[in-house]
Amino acid sequence: MLTTNPYDDDKLREECGVFGVSATDGAAALVALGLHALQHRGQEAAGITTFDGAHFHTHRAMGHVAGNFDRDDVIRSLPGTVACGHVRYSTTGETALRNVQPLYAELSTGGFAIAHNGNISNAMRLRRELVRRGSIFQSTSDTETIIHLVATSNYRTLLDRFIDALKQIEGAYSLIVMTPEGMIACRDPLGIRPLVMGKLGDAVIFASETVALDVVGATFVRAIEPGELVIVQGSEIRLIRPFAPMAARPCIFEWVYFSRPDSIVDDHSIYSVRKAIGAQLAIESPVDADLVIPVPDSGTPAAIGYAQQSGIPFELGIIRSHYVGRTFISPGDKVRHLGVKLKHNANRALIKGKRVILVDDSIVRGTTSLKIVEMMREAGAAEVHMRIASPPTRHSCFYGVDTPEREKLLAAKLDLGGMTGFIHADSLNFISIDGLYKALGEAKRADVRPKYCDACFTGDYPTTLTDHDEGSEVDQFAMLAERVI
Repeated sequence: MLTTNPYDDDKLREECGVFGVSATDGAAALVALGLHALQHRGQEAAGITTFDGAHFHTHRAMGHVAGNFDRDDVIRSLPGTVACGHVRYSTTGETALRNVQPLYAELSTGGFAIAHNGNISNAMRLRRELVRRGSIFQSTSDTETIIHLVATSNYRTLLDRFIDALKQIEGAYSLIVMTPEGMIACRDPLGIRPLVMGKLGDAVIFASETVALDVVGATFVRAIEPGELVIVQGSEIRLIRPFAPMAARPCIFEWVYFSRPDSIVDDHSIYSVRKAIGAQLAIESPVDADLVIPVPDSGTPAAIGYAQQSGIPFELGIIRSHYVGRTFISPGDKVRHLGVKLKHNANRALIKGKRVILVDDSIVRGTTSLKIVEMMREAGAAEVHMRIASPPTRHSCFYGVDTPEREKLLAAKLDLGGMTGFIHADSLNFISIDGLYKALGEAKRADVRPKYCDACFTGDYPTTLTDHDEGSEVDQFAMLAERVI
């Protein structure tokens, strides 16, 4: 089996997106539309859970939203005016239907459905303790830990039980929870993972990104604040802040790569910020060349910014086909080698004899960059220079982003010269961490706590990493939460 997108295989992947709607007819159909807009955040599986006032209904499936939730029979099987959905790319837990969210359980207080974007960094320790106390887990997802913490809490009301559970977990989470009493949306106290609120008539909508609100015709209201719980019961909205205030640390990679370019974060267009990153990159790392070429599609806004700042023409030197499936059966190495060109191909007539600057959002293992540089040389490029719109990725993420172990990250193993040689480029440069903050309109100083979580670049993790630090102690559970790379 061969993935026909050799470039996306070497990208950092956000593990999921969430979407919820309360108090509207046809809630399932609305959630399905919202999940379509969030498909880029998770392409492994999707699920929707609804509540009709008496019963919960769930449909979960492997694969994309399209093909699973664009069928009338599926939507008809999900009645109710309250619904939440999830698209998944696993960072913890095996690739299996039992891990597809929303997860659902019958508690003493009634039905409980949960959709989670993020990663709980002490899930293995909590799981071990819960199993010792008699809990029986049905999945290998870290999200199920929250359900068991709620179920075993000594507090009386469901809301208090839920808050009790949240106070025991570490890491990153944006959650949408459905109960017979209503819907709860919340973010972790640092706001590492995104979550926004919108309105569509009388309906309240929650989503990972504003683009999902746009697609369903909803009006953006505001971002859910870090550490805030928003409780929707019919037309009533209540706000609770059960955590001590903390300086927020949202994930900086949402700006660089994860969020769709047409989303808005903190009143700033993702597209405009990525262009500003490219312009700053051109200031920091100029090179005499003939063309600026984006690595499609994620490198395009930064490449436009680089071209505008440098005055070097922007051109589509790599053409992407949008009509190729993810995989095909390859009977041999020759066909496997040819297959990588099904998704992307060099624009030979444009490239031949030219000095080109390739702009991409990141380098992870380096295998992608090597293939792209080789493609340019095979197409006749005179020189191939690579510019990266993020600092070197030297550290793994433990907050809901699928990254390889640190020893597999190219920048953790090699210096700049070594990385340049590895990808066979004439030159290679990354935007500096200070330059990235500057493009975001911020200043990063050593004596000031950074505004964003930039741990993948700096190693400055904003929370404790219990499971990682206790690696040897949780080895017996490692297979239960094996990272899918």
